[in-house]
Amino acid sequence: MAEDGIAVGEGGEKGPASLAVILLVSVLVVATCGLIYELLAGTLASYLLGDSVTQFSTVIGSYLFAMGVGSWLSRHVRGDEIGVFVRVEVMIAALGGWSAAGLFLLFPLVGDFRVALYALVLAIGVLVGLEIPLLIRILRHRFAFRELVSNVLTYDYVGALIASLLFPLVLVPWLGMIRTGFVFGLANVAVALALLVALRRQRRIGADMAAALVVTASLLVGLAMADRMQRWSEVAFYAEPVIHARSTPYQRIVITRRNEDLRLYLNGNLQFSTRDEYRYHEALVWPVLGRVAHPSQVLILGGGDGLAAREVLRDRRVQHVTLVDLDPEMTHLFRDTPQLAALNKHSLSSPRITVHNADAFRWVRQAQGPYDAVIVDFPDPTEFSLGKLYTESFYHEVARLLAPEGVMTVQSTSPLIAPRSYWTVASTLEAAGLTARGYHAYVPSFGEWGFTLAAHRPISDAVALPKGLRFLTASSERAMFDFPPDMARRPTPVNRLDNQALVRSFAEEWGKYEG
Repeated sequence: MAEDGIAVGEGGEKGPASLAVILLVSVLVVATCGLIYELLAGTLASYLLGDSVTQFSTVIGSYLFAMGVGSWLSRHVRGDEIGVFVRVEVMIAALGGWSAAGLFLLFPLVGDFRVALYALVLAIGVLVGLEIPLLIRILRHRFAFRELVSNVLTYDYVGALIASLLFPLVLVPWLGMIRTGFVFGLANVAVALALLVALRRQRRIGADMAAALVVTASLLVGLAMADRMQRWSEVAFYAEPVIHARSTPYQRIVITRRNEDLRLYLNGNLQFSTRDEYRYHEALVWPVLGRVAHPSQVLILGGGDGLAAREVLRDRRVQHVTLVDLDPEMTHLFRDTPQLAALNKHSLSSPRITVHNADAFRWVRQAQGPYDAVIVDFPDPTEFSLGKLYTESFYHEVARLLAPEGVMTVQSTSPLIAPRSYWTVASTLEAAGLTARGYHAYVPSFGEWGFTLAAHRPISDAVALPKGLRFLTASSERAMFDFPPDMARRPTPVNRLDNQALVRSFAEEWGKYEG
């Protein structure tokens, strides 16, 4: 009931009519913040632990379960529902706001990071689960039931839409995960502060206001130090000075330098070290070009650092290179940064190259060949979004682009550490109708590393190598095709889109090695 513009709630507490508006806006804010924290946890777990499908699935499942627990616990709140709601908002602001920064800082320091991750997810989820039931109970004397449910659900769903659009398009690429956490923590505490100000004449707010202001101050300090905390966490994680770090919509790019050694990491996984990358890239490129009589047109899938392109462009027979890499930040970085461009000998600026920033899985379906040589240089299949680039359906499309006398190669992980994963690539290429032949090279930064040649025809032993290579010789190239028993071929499944067998075997084999 209402008297003279004053709404009366349970227990006789009075509040201004405008309080209902503040509370409805609060629904929108808390819904947006709640989903942002969920997305932060899932994305951060994917960056740090790999396998995005598993991480998002388990994080979202745990978060929703915790929200259910919070909703159930809300029934035990008796009286002073607005006061409890304010305190919940302050606690969410503190935990959610500091969640990304805290997890980044903890990752290199704790033995079992998953315990910290899921403890935080469950704690935030329980608190978020309390919000909507409390708001409904607070608002139930201010709206008819049907109008109340309609309003709350509308604002809740709109908040979820806002969060889902902002997170990948604006927040991660422009603010980064640590700043995003602090910004939305401030949004949560702003809800608490707005309610406290609105109720200042109806209740004692001193203790709650003090707590809200302390949390606000901590979030502002965290926001100001976000870059520094990111650097601290990455220096601790990589144990090397970080000279470049950037989150893109697709990955976290980190470059470190110790003395003369530059290293590139994508989502925490080493991609190359300048001390020995020539071994990897010579082994990737020249067994292909050396088996093609006229490699006029070359396709590189992946390889946004331009190092494979550097090797390809050394061959004067190559008239044109097409390079397809998903992340424009990657190709721009290695084209426009003088030190990195010098490393790839300015290959990405060559008039003989065309760079397409596109999803290779979609690009190959629309592309037209033929290409005399195809070099497939994707990151390891740590998650399903990468695993699709190692599937039979993908290789079918690449085979369509490969000239009848052409040869392709695929980087295929370590045949020593992950032999089932390695030979799955060969089985999958063969299922796509190609002849496959594995080989391996020792790269100190990676250990024993594997590649797979593929062609429409039997693959010859004969290879023509140029002079001046730092690693490959005719005799060492022949030796790469010999596999000792611990790396020898074994029965493996075909990696298909509907089973992603490679991602699972890769996680299992590398998990044993790293664990």
